[in-house]
Amino acid sequence: MKKRPTILDVADKAGVSKSTVSLVLQNSLLVKQSKRDEVKKAIKDLGYVYNRSAAGLRGAESGLIGLIINDLRNPFFTEFAASAQMEFARKGYATVIANTDEDPEIQAQVIDSMIEHGVSAFVISPAYGGDANAFDSIQRAGIPTLQVLRQIDQRTDIFPFATHDYAVGGRLATNHLLDLGCRNIAFAGGLKDRPITNERMSGYSAVMMDRGLAAQTFHGRPSRSFGRDLALQIATERPEIEAAICFSDLVALGMISGFAEAGVKVGTDFRIVGFDDIEESSLVFPRLSSIRCNTEHFGRSSAQTMLSWIVDGERPPDLRHYDVKLIERQSSTGI
Repeated sequence: MKKRPTILDVADKAGVSKSTVSLVLQNSLLVKQSKRDEVKKAIKDLGYVYNRSAAGLRGAESGLIGLIINDLRNPFFTEFAASAQMEFARKGYATVIANTDEDPEIQAQVIDSMIEHGVSAFVISPAYGGDANAFDSIQRAGIPTLQVLRQIDQRTDIFPFATHDYAVGGRLATNHLLDLGCRNIAFAGGLKDRPITNERMSGYSAVMMDRGLAAQTFHGRPSRSFGRDLALQIATERPEIEAAICFSDLVALGMISGFAEAGVKVGTDFRIVGFDDIEESSLVFPRLSSIRCNTEHFGRSSAQTMLSWIVDGERPPDLRHYDVKLIERQSSTGI
């Protein structure tokens, strides 16, 4: 009896990958028309018959999750990715992790590649910028996708979004510093007009306005080097500033270093509150006060949410905010 042709036979005859053949069979628009024509000709020549019901079952049970992160060099995102990956692993799902390094073009390439390789779902902390329709290929492929920590696609009815309640965090940090007697408080770090920057600033700005106090912002890349440079600038040019709420712990850690270099005592001469509460916050000296986002819990919960969606059909809400908490340490309360 003649052997029945397989999808691998079609791929070999058309000179393409198995994933490309699968996309053509699914009528995906991701494959160029010339390649689609070659695959269709190979299917006809070989007499290949596509078992759509079996293919659908394989796709649903592929057990492969695409986890795309905007900056894995940042400990905050690394901890999230590790927690999500471990939760998927505990439930028997493999994870393909990609770092886009804040590059929207790389993000688009990674998304298309993962679709081609048959992921069952996406969890994405997206990079800003680039094509506003970056998620259109995901929509066409019909793959469940959860946006986390950042949002670039506003269609939450298609791509639900889960994040922390950053506005509450900003309020907690500002009220904490005001209760300590500070009045001249700055917000440090975060690129101007980025949604994530605005979210983390919003609570601070609202409280300062309510108290009739002037808000002061120093925008910049959320890095240690920016924090160090800003601390040196404040120490020499803006000594009237008493405290800072930092966009991230990385900025805050840089400020602690810069003030040490300038001979300013953090916790007494200048008070600092960070954002994220990464592990190093409790290890540095003076220990850093920070808004805890409980990233480990958030990573586990995001994975569980996605598994409930693809396994049980329980779609997550369009928008979900997770609670945050102020952790008071020496950088604000004193040594």
